Formats: sequence, structure tokens, C-alpha cells
Amino acid sequence: MPAVVVVHGGAWSVPDKLAKAVVDGVKMAALDGFSVLERGGTALDAVEAAVRNLEDNVTFNAGHGAVLNADGDVELDAIIMDGRTLGSGAVSSVKNIPNPVSLARAVMEKTPHLLLTSRGANLFAESIGMASVPTDTLVTANEREKWEEHRSYVAGVREDFNSKWAHDTVGAVAVDSAGNVACATSTGGIRNKMVGRVGDAPIIGCGGYADNSSGAVSCTGHGESILKVTLARLILSHMEQGKSAAESSQLALQYMGERVRGAGGVIVVSPSGQWAAEFTTVRMSWAAVAKDNLWYGLEPGERFEEALPH
Repeated sequence: MPAVVVVHGGAWSVPDKLAKAVVDGVKMAALDGFSVLERGGTALDAVEAAVRNLEDNVTFNAGHGAVLNADGDVELDAIIMDGRTLGSGAVSSVKNIPNPVSLARAVMEKTPHLLLTSRGANLFAESIGMASVPTDTLVTANEREKWEEHRSYVAGVREDFNSKWAHDTVGAVAVDSAGNVACATSTGGIRNKMVGRVGDAPIIGCGGYADNSSGAVSCTGHGESILKVTLARLILSHMEQGKSAAESSQLALQYMGERVRGAGGVIVVSPSGQWAAEFTTVRMSWAAVAKDNLWYGLEPGERFEEALPH
């Protein structure tokens, strides 16, 4: 089976000054995830490694570099899912955890539950000895400044979403040589969101879904819109009807746009190694690695290719 890793760095109006950094970031994360597969790791290991890489990169809004809520605090969400077993773990509204995707995996593997939230998720992290950091270390000076600037700004979430504020949820999907698929998604949410707001990212079937019988998806974009149409599961239902990864993604994003006027982006991989990266926002940084090639893009219709060094 051909092993493939695809990652995204969020679908939004990425400003020009961030364009190079977000593209470099997703390329590095995709290569990181693929190296796990090359060493014999599973799809689950690969998506966790790729998303951890993005959470550690302050260019993105997940883990380090997270945006602040209305109270000026960090609330992080993440999900991971194993297409072989349909096992899934997720966390929402967690603080001071630099790699929420790894906490989500621990929820999947060490508890009977799928989703832990807020204080409970942090207590669980403590109970398993997961490293925590002072919340302040997850926030960049730039974000603190932007938050101060927009603190008094009153607007609907959609107006906020369509502006050039950071909305770069991150995610990864992979298929390993055994044909197992997995997905992971992680985010710091929306700047100035209400305290306790949870978007699509940690919700199974919305921010991500993985099933060996159809494929794996990670979503990004306007969380409330993605939740309303259960976007990840909707894409896989199209694939189950025999449509390609790209067509399934386009149809589902088009439906979300028409039905609830939401914009977003997705990355998809099938158990046979077919993959897609599609979006209806101004830009989305994405990268994919398969066999000897790295593909990446930022603008609509863009698909650059590089041969991997041997």
C-alpha cells in the first residue's frame, strides 16, 4: 500500500507576510509525519507527529501560538482518530498543554471516554504525568497585542472569520503501508471567542473522522458552519458512494457554502492512497508527501511539486 501524509495549516485569509512561514511550516510537518511512516510507524503515529510539529510552530493557531478568548486566556481543542478501530480521543478548552493532540490520544488510549473538557481534561493530563507549561508561554507577543487591539471590537463570528485574523486550525491525515487511515486536528479557536466556546475541531465527524472503509478527513474553517453540516463525515459519505477524494471534498464544501454560508477547507486521504486538499476560503496552506514527492500549495488551484532528496 502507498503510504501518504497530508497536512493543513488552516483555511483563512492568510496575509502575505505570513505566506512563506505557513507554507514552510506545513511542508516540514508533512515530512515529519512521513518520516514516521518510513520508520514503520502507523498512520496514527504519523498524524500525531505531524500535528505536534504544527502545535510547536508559533506561526499556527494551535498549542504554541494559540489565540486568546474574550477573557484573554487560552482554550485549546484537539481530536485524533484511528480508522482501523474507530477509536477516537478529543479534548476541548484545555489550558497550559503545549501538545493537545497527544492529550487527545491519551484520552483515546487510557480512558473509556472520547472527549474530556476543560478542568477535567487538565486533571487527566496531570494524572498521567503529561508535561504542562505556564499558559503565557503558549501566547506570542503579537497575539497579545492583536487581542488588546480587538478586545473592544464587537462583531459577528462570520465577520471576524472573514477578516485577516488568525484562524489557522491545523490538521493531518495519513494512510500507512497496511492501509490503515488516521486523522488529527488541533486548534486555539477564534480570537475573542466567548469563554467555553468549542468549535468543530474536537468533535467527531465534524473537525475530523477516520474509517478504514472510506478514508480520513481533517477540517478547518468556520467551526460553527462545519458543525452544522458534520463536514468530515459528509465528505466520507460521498466517498462511500464511489466519488473521488477531491470531488467529495468539493461537493461537501459547496453544500456548506450554500446551506449555511460557511467557508472552510479539508484534507482527505483514502485507504488506497488517493488524497486531496480543497478549500473555499481565500487561502489554505497544505502539503502532502507520498513516495518520492512533496506537494504543497496556498492559493486556490495551486499545486507545486518537489522531488524528495534521497
